[in-house]
Amino acid sequence: MGYHRAGFDVIGVDITEQPNYPYDFVQGDALQWLNSGIPSAITAIHASPPCQFYANVTAWRGEPDNHANLIPATRQALENTGRPWVIENVPEAPLRPDYLLCGSMFGLNIKRHRAFETSWHAHQFTSPCSHHRDLLPFMHKGERAYADALGCYWMTSREAREAVPPVYTEYIGAQLLTTIKDAA
Repeated sequence: MGYHRAGFDVIGVDITEQPNYPYDFVQGDALQWLNSGIPSAITAIHASPPCQFYANVTAWRGEPDNHANLIPATRQALENTGRPWVIENVPEAPLRPDYLLCGSMFGLNIKRHRAFETSWHAHQFTSPCSHHRDLLPFMHKGERAYADALGCYWMTSREAREAVPPVYTEYIGAQLLTTIKDAA
């Protein structure tokens, strides 16, 4: 949604069906899709590999080894496309945090940090986090209020648990458009 708001036509790719996804959607393995020669009309790519391998909550549950570390393969596949790209994941993931965003930076009533690595080695120019007592923390991820606080009104609560708040990708999408225009 955020990239659409920034001015991009959006196509989603996910191995899991996404019945509420509001744009064109391809159900399939994103790494296979990237490695199979993506359409030339695609000007930029955002990837959000599963975060469970690095997420603190997975470690608390004692099961990080039950999840694949797809970041290195995703980064390589993105680099091989020759197009501008963004990888998003939890702050604990081995990404160069060109952007480290939190809902509180954008006036959202959530504490949700996400790291973004970019092909253009971006630099963040946002206000710092503004955490306060009333922010909805991680433990509220299963509630409708959390999905709404993310700005993901079209999603179910379960879908929103793994969503990137649209305001994050709208912000990054604006930087990405500038990068694309500067390269042209």
